[in-house]
Amino acid sequence: MILSGTIGYFVLESGQPPVNVVFARCVVGSLCLLAYCLRTRRFAASAFGTKNLALLAVVGLAIVGNWLALFAAYRYATIGVATTIYHVQPFIVFFAGALMFGERIGAARLAWLVAAFVGVVLIAEPQAAAVTAGYLRGCALAIAAAALYAVATLASKRIEAVPPHVIALAQMLVGVLTLAPFADFAELPATAWQWNCLLILGVVHSAFMYILIYAAYLKLPTSTIAILSYLYPLVAVLVDYLAYGHVLAPLQMLGGALILCAGLAGTLDFNPLKPRPKTRA
Repeated sequence: MILSGTIGYFVLESGQPPVNVVFARCVVGSLCLLAYCLRTRRFAASAFGTKNLALLAVVGLAIVGNWLALFAAYRYATIGVATTIYHVQPFIVFFAGALMFGERIGAARLAWLVAAFVGVVLIAEPQAAAVTAGYLRGCALAIAAAALYAVATLASKRIEAVPPHVIALAQMLVGVLTLAPFADFAELPATAWQWNCLLILGVVHSAFMYILIYAAYLKLPTSTIAILSYLYPLVAVLVDYLAYGHVLAPLQMLGGALILCAGLAGTLDFNPLKPRPKTRA
């Protein structure tokens, strides 16, 4: 999650348009993950029927769109603002699951949703005189990225007998195939540092980070993973401040706190009004 919080910095430092960044990330990340999957024989446990292939394509397109929208949001809004707004994704997953699969949404989660929505309004600051159309576009792109992530999450739940590392590899291969015609090869990095940023995004933030995450999923309870995932936006806000001097205004801080607290409470289905079970003395 700490690594995730530094993604925005390397995206901006690469100096490349979002399509080029995502394409490079997919090329480098897919090569690294392919080597890992071959070395650990992940393909031996995979089932590639028609249903799974279709779902892998949907997940890949959603994740690629997610990256494009989020990386573009960094350029219009700040890294900290875009990443914080992006964390409305748990609520989109809840409601999409309810609409598509009839999953139940409790009153507590509805209340947390309202709190998160208030947080988005506060962090976007639509009433502030300094707010530009570009800034609001960045906020909208962050929400779009969250919605695309929700699509990928729900579709991946339907994939059977395919290890998560292979699913991640499929996402990146889809990115390579779909973005190759749109990548601007005339606008390549001008410095060694910019090339290094793209390599870091592919090797560290794609292959290595996915391997770490999936290893953690096997060892940690869901509640712990949910709590630790909120290191991501906190680190992003810190990196945004240290690298570019961006400081959230007091109302934006309040809005960010509402989004993160409501998202965590909603994920854990926390209800402060629900009576706690009595413990025996």
